Amino acid sequence: LQVKSDTERRKVLIVCAGDAGEMLLRELQKTHGRRYKAVGFVDDDPSKQGMLIHGTQVRGPVADVPELVEKFGVEELIIAVPTATGRQMRRIVQLCKPSGIQLRTIPGIDSLIEGHVTVTQLRDVAIEDLLGRAPIDLDLKAISDFIEDRVVLVTGAGGSIGSELCRQVGRFNPSTLVLVEQSENHLFEIHRELTREFSGRFDIVPAVADITDKKRMDGLFGALKPSVVLHAAAHKHVPMMEYNPGEAVKNNCFGTRNVANLASLHGVARFVMISTDKAVNPTSVMGTTKRVAELYIQALSRKSKTRFVTVRFGNVLGSSGSVIPIFREQIKKGGPVTVTHPEMKRYFMTIPEACQLVLEAGTMGAGGEIFVLDMGEPMKIVDLAHDLIVLSGLVPGEDIDIEFSGVRPGEKLFEELSLHDEKADKTKHPKIFVGSTTAQDFDKVEERMLRLQRVLDGHNRKEVQIALKRIVPEFTPTGENIPEVPSVSTESLSSGANVIPLRR
Repeated sequence: LQVKSDTERRKVLIVCAGDAGEMLLRELQKTHGRRYKAVGFVDDDPSKQGMLIHGTQVRGPVADVPELVEKFGVEELIIAVPTATGRQMRRIVQLCKPSGIQLRTIPGIDSLIEGHVTVTQLRDVAIEDLLGRAPIDLDLKAISDFIEDRVVLVTGAGGSIGSELCRQVGRFNPSTLVLVEQSENHLFEIHRELTREFSGRFDIVPAVADITDKKRMDGLFGALKPSVVLHAAAHKHVPMMEYNPGEAVKNNCFGTRNVANLASLHGVARFVMISTDKAVNPTSVMGTTKRVAELYIQALSRKSKTRFVTVRFGNVLGSSGSVIPIFREQIKKGGPVTVTHPEMKRYFMTIPEACQLVLEAGTMGAGGEIFVLDMGEPMKIVDLAHDLIVLSGLVPGEDIDIEFSGVRPGEKLFEELSLHDEKADKTKHPKIFVGSTTAQDFDKVEERMLRLQRVLDGHNRKEVQIALKRIVPEFTPTGENIPEVPSVSTESLSSGANVIPLRR
């Protein structure tokens, strides 16, 4: 086949003149020379400036990218740094903001087969790359002992966190994986995926169930006898729960209470609850209900043989309803991208990283601990929006506008991961810390829970907020003028005949 002229070939600039960049250039020249023309390298190593690699010059440091893009008509930047940190990736993206060129990268070092780099491995730079690519060191033996040949039950199995927990659990060969999910469609999708991925290795049981349904959940625990419960089910959207405070309490507080009581009653060995940074000094109903769940789990742990722990972390990238899918949808439609406030900051972590650390934390502790994941540095949401627009090959402010819509009910500009009176101590894992708060007396927590239970049918936000504040004094409510959506009857929650007693 005839090689295209220089004007027809796609001009690329390679970031980093190291081994990976050299291998990539060699393949571009040998196999893809009729489609691509490498116009040069950029590299911050002064000793490489001006060097020729297979006839292609190292033209300057990374800071020269904008100038080189304009000078040579570069259409694509390939980042050939398999060990690139999130900070390094963000710097490159920032430099490329004005150019609107396509940004591609090679996989991380742990994904490269035998160290070889091929053009087929190239992919667009993803927002996850900007948060860091360092692989997590896990205690695989401890996690294997935690999961292998055991019945593991995951609540909220069809959600963003729950489904990834199921994928991670599958790697460690449980005897049975029980998928508890209220949404039939989400359950169908994750069950089909896991069946395809782990076919024949262990039993996978899909269970359509509501965690507040005592009878149904008791039946599942009795029939399947799980020894590990990973509790990810929750209502999590802050503004939505401001509209529906009773439903947040019903699901996050009493759903958790129900599943935890059953775990204790049926002799589950370990119970891990997923919590959130929004539970710390909460301003939202959602965050407060998760704090109530934390307090209940801690108090129950004092009188149960089950080892209960909580794992608290911030936002995860790409979860359903989070900013990333919303921003992508807005960019696809031509904008604008809406950000609530220019100073809004959040901690972010990728879903796989969070779930790996949850499993690691689940192997730790004697019971009652709240583990806090190291989320790194908080990131401005507006910077995230800028980066995502650039990664889409567009220019912020020209191709896509960013507009500020105002802080939503229940939101804070900045989330915390630990309470003021919590001292976060180190664990054996550098990214997992443990809070040192003392568990409250179970009878007192239970009494306040029952008082909270009595206000759910009144459809009165103020009453719910007052009842929540009795349990979580640091709760500072917002969103007073929001119209409230009536809750469904909670008769089943308040009926003494339906309450499952704890094993004494």
